Amino acid sequence: MSEKIDHPAETIELELAILMRRFLAATTNKKIGTLDRSAYLLLHQISSNGSSGVKALAEEFQLDISTISRQTASLEQKGYVYRIPDPQDGRAYSLQITESGAAELASNKQARYERVAELLRDWPADDQQKFGELLSKFNRIFA
Repeated sequence: MSEKIDHPAETIELELAILMRRFLAATTNKKIGTLDRSAYLLLHQISSNGSSGVKALAEEFQLDISTISRQTASLEQKGYVYRIPDPQDGRAYSLQITESGAAELASNKQARYERVAELLRDWPADDQQKFGELLSKFNRIFA
């Protein structure tokens, strides 16, 4: 009698669903840092790649412009980003991270790093490196 071998995509799909559920529960119930996921990712994108317009951010995150507009308005209200007018189009603007936004991002990034490092503390360094590389490779598929 032969043993049924699941396709690796089945295992990956299930494990991703479990990971997302657990990650959302952990960050909602035991908040890691003060930024929600969308604020963290937007600030990280602007910090890493320089000022960016709402349309470019919407394309990067594959979201509606209205969604990104609401999220960036919240960041602006908190003083984490500010608008830079487009000199060629008076209606358009780019967003730049403020010192306060950069400090908040750094603090949240450190808290997230510490949590992940704690979860992986028993993993060999080679496994951690490979896991990071594979996650990065998987995420690039969606870009």
